[in-house]
Amino acid sequence: MAHHSTLARQVVDAVQQVVGSGRAGLHEPRFAGNEWTYRKEGLDSTFGSSVGPFVDRFESDLAAYTGSKHAVAVVNGTAALHIALKLAGVQPGDEVLVPALTFVATANAIAYCGATPHFVDCEERTLGLDPQALRDYLRGISEIRGGQCLNRATGRVIRAVLPVHTFGHPVDVDGVLALARDFHLAMVEDAAESIGSTYHGRHTGTFGVMGALSFNGNKAITTGGGGAILTNDPELARHAKHLTTTAKVPHRWDYLHDEIGYNYRMPNLNAALGCAQLEQLPGFLAEKRRLFEGYYAAFSAVPHARIVAEPPGCRSNYWLQTLLVDESAAEQRDAILAATNDIGLMTRPTWVLLDRLPPYRECPKMALTVAASLARRVINLPSNVITANA
Repeated sequence: MAHHSTLARQVVDAVQQVVGSGRAGLHEPRFAGNEWTYRKEGLDSTFGSSVGPFVDRFESDLAAYTGSKHAVAVVNGTAALHIALKLAGVQPGDEVLVPALTFVATANAIAYCGATPHFVDCEERTLGLDPQALRDYLRGISEIRGGQCLNRATGRVIRAVLPVHTFGHPVDVDGVLALARDFHLAMVEDAAESIGSTYHGRHTGTFGVMGALSFNGNKAITTGGGGAILTNDPELARHAKHLTTTAKVPHRWDYLHDEIGYNYRMPNLNAALGCAQLEQLPGFLAEKRRLFEGYYAAFSAVPHARIVAEPPGCRSNYWLQTLLVDESAAEQRDAILAATNDIGLMTRPTWVLLDRLPPYRECPKMALTVAASLARRVINLPSNVITANA
């Protein structure tokens, strides 16, 4: 490692203190409970597709765990976001405010609605949307007319705001809710990464009109592929379930569909996996917190770098452990990525800012000063629940 920087060597040493000297993946699923038992029950029942007892059970268990009145299980988090935005009133030609620092699926779901992502900046404290900076920006570029927020430059309605709980860290929910109220916006939460995270004691994804969870293979719990829509509104929940099951009207034999629907329901076999994973989530979260504490201690002696901790008053699931190097050391990020990956410690930078991706380069945006800085400085560390040294 002679060709790597001093900081890169220090990062490698700190990571190895916590996860050992062997290979460590970024985030891999762990199956240590009733996964095989429930999957066999699902197979024996012959309910392999989008109906069956495990779908109902998983939705009920999710609602109980998150404190949401309703949960609708779907095939992935992107589908959950799409339907949540649609039912929140996002229409073709609208704009939706969304952080530039997020996974591409967040913007894709907006585009599926025929709407345009409008990229906004983040704050370093939460890694998520900065409501105060956005408020100042909207005062300058928008006006309220007829109970709607209009973008004066484009003439389009800014219909909704879509905050993201980045890497499991809760965003400033109160700030975003106040912003949404003052500017007549629907708030939909992208809680894809934050199952198990709470904001002042309340689970993420339960504050907005609707929230979206993801259970992809790399998430805190997995159904293989999968997601869920959370809402406290019984009519929205009913409509979400209807739309995600091809808008089929219940009938003993006829195929009646009363609107354009989507084949988005979660299969029973995937839901069986989810039920088993959800049973283990409290243990997973405890292990991930111990992993955070190990990293936090190990990096306390490393200059120009720190581990991102949960915001005050919040409890993060610590889905991906996040190292943030100082701006003065940002040019060493790639050396750190090379040094760690060279020896089997899987680390990753954060996403390319969405306004820089070809499909979204022409979208409206505010100054993305903090998001651009974070994109230069964030490194996700090995975050498996089984990687921490005993």
